[in-house]
Amino acid sequence: MFTPEFSGLGRMLVVLGIILAIVGLALMGKLPFLGRLPGDIRIHRDGFVFYFPLTSMLILSLVLSLILTVLRR
Repeated sequence: MFTPEFSGLGRMLVVLGIILAIVGLALMGKLPFLGRLPGDIRIHRDGFVFYFPLTSMLILSLVLSLILTVLRR
């Protein structure tokens, strides 16, 4: 049976992905302001809806970057 060996970075990315998935499932619907911030793009047309949460993604990226920076030290 083949078992892949993960380097330090690979292992960290896998663990981080699992943690993010669990946190995402736990917070689903519990943070109502995410996705409804000013700067989130919503276009509604007849039979078509385009949604791009730009501001929400920027804030989430900033928070995750700060958390990872603290954890690396």
